[in-house]
Amino acid sequence: MRRFLLGLLFLSIIVAVTLVSGIFYLSNRVSAPLTLKTDTLVTIESGSNAYRTVKFLRNEGYSQISPLEAKLWLKFFAGNTSVKSGTYQLSPGDTLVDAFRIFTQGEEYLFAVSLVEGLTLAQWISELNYHPEINFDLNDDVLKRTIQQSLLNNGVNWCCEDVQHAEGLFLADTYFFTRGTKASEILARAHRALVSFVSASWDERAVDLPLTSPYEALILASIIEKETAVASERDLIAGVFTNRLNKNMRLQTDPTVIYGIGPTFDGNITRAHLRTPTPYNTYMIKGLPPTPIAMAGKAAIEAALHPMDTEALYFVARGDGSHEFSTTLEAHNAAVRKYQLKR
Repeated sequence: MRRFLLGLLFLSIIVAVTLVSGIFYLSNRVSAPLTLKTDTLVTIESGSNAYRTVKFLRNEGYSQISPLEAKLWLKFFAGNTSVKSGTYQLSPGDTLVDAFRIFTQGEEYLFAVSLVEGLTLAQWISELNYHPEINFDLNDDVLKRTIQQSLLNNGVNWCCEDVQHAEGLFLADTYFFTRGTKASEILARAHRALVSFVSASWDERAVDLPLTSPYEALILASIIEKETAVASERDLIAGVFTNRLNKNMRLQTDPTVIYGIGPTFDGNITRAHLRTPTPYNTYMIKGLPPTPIAMAGKAAIEAALHPMDTEALYFVARGDGSHEFSTTLEAHNAAVRKYQLKR
């Protein structure tokens, strides 16, 4: 009997040692770094379970764990194995344990699209259309519904009576999104961001501005955006336009003329263009054009609402992106001769 008990004890010790060794071995296997040389995007398809996910990593060459090891780890040691579909980034040094933490918590990789200030809505739509990770769903009806729904959700009453003309109604910025996000969802975010920023900024605007609504501030900001190549001049350009509006002078800014010409503009603005009446030709009309002419960023909106205090009424491009500012027509004409006619 004693021999039997000793044998049973010896066998139990062997089993225990073997079990501990196996657990230690398996722990080392799943804690070993995946074979990744650079940051790598992996996509977990809808309907994938934990074992199929490990098999996918093995087939891609990222993990060397065997099918048996995978089954044992997933069944007894892995914890949460409810992987979520999506695209994730794995980095060198990440282990199988790290990967499953990312997959089960749904920490999807965020792609980015930069919707640049000074571009038009048509150019933005083209950018969204060609982005490989965006689900492009835009057309005129979708765009209209996107704006209407955003206005309704935000209780906005200061803009966008004509939602058919959506120019300038989105905030220029970089937007992050998960793979497959709809273009309309990104624009909805950009519109909400614009409404939030402009509404708050309007309440803090400078006194005695020649602007009657936040929408007019957007129109002016879009013109400032198109005229500014050197950021340090932005507030000064805003000051010039504010002075001209206060004095009931025509803005006489080429970007509005170009916008009024439309897609037929060939890049060469002529005197005939300046003399052709359109709602956007600020050489022909007084005041602001009826809508923005481009998308504006926060800096241009702030400049429209907080222009520099200046006596300047004119500016002309020097040819290097900067401008020469003048307080009198005589000085302006001299600057035109110096920087424009000479060229």
